[in-house]
Amino acid sequence: MTHACSLALSKALSFGALFTQQPNFHLNRLPKCCFMPVRMESNCNMGVNNNDSRGALIVLEGLDRCGKTSQSSRLFPYLEGLGHSVELWRFPDRSTSVGKMISAYLSNQSQLDDHTIHLLFSANRWEKRSMMETKLKAGTTLIVDRYSYSGVAFSSAKGIDVEWCKAPEIGLLAPDLVLYLDIPPEKAAERGGYGSERYEHLDFQRKVAQYYQILRDSSWKIIDACQSIEEVEKQLREIVLDHVITCHKGKPLSLLWSS
Repeated sequence: MTHACSLALSKALSFGALFTQQPNFHLNRLPKCCFMPVRMESNCNMGVNNNDSRGALIVLEGLDRCGKTSQSSRLFPYLEGLGHSVELWRFPDRSTSVGKMISAYLSNQSQLDDHTIHLLFSANRWEKRSMMETKLKAGTTLIVDRYSYSGVAFSSAKGIDVEWCKAPEIGLLAPDLVLYLDIPPEKAAERGGYGSERYEHLDFQRKVAQYYQILRDSSWKIIDACQSIEEVEKQLREIVLDHVITCHKGKPLSLLWSS
């Protein structure tokens, strides 16, 4: 594990220990009053000039088998063909030391406490945080398959408090655009390969869908993923290109869930 990752994971673990010591905190009960809308606010202390041209941070989210990976792969050559610098990212990044632990867990080769795996997912994103900012400032647009929203939605669906789940993600870069590929869990379950990984169970995916709704904010665009691949691709192209152009003209970076 890298030094940066170790610091991030240590910070997250310390937070978890402190939070769970609170006298009224119950891990298996979600207080309804904690369901707050996501806030994404610009941070003037990041050293980013409002006129700076940069790449866009585009995130695709949704239930398992909703088509995120396929559509991400289609957006990449489209933007590249228009002359934009673009890279395709995916979380978890299974190539890192933390990512390999996550991969073993997802493929049912290891067992971990729900809080532990959540913090590992968060640490996996922190491993790439610095590189992400560098790439964006250099003008490269990042198409990201899953991000912090997945981490919070999936862990909350297990019964972990939403605010606890969001806390280790605070300070990561906020997406310029979140494309949520909306599909009924029953429809997703009909797609090929469903059930090959730990979380691909219909009842659980229904819970995940509910928590995604809690996390929605003004940066989200909802796309009907039940449409044909070609129709979904067409809609995504139009939305994404508009945000890429806006960021190239100059838009400050923001931090995720900052108060």
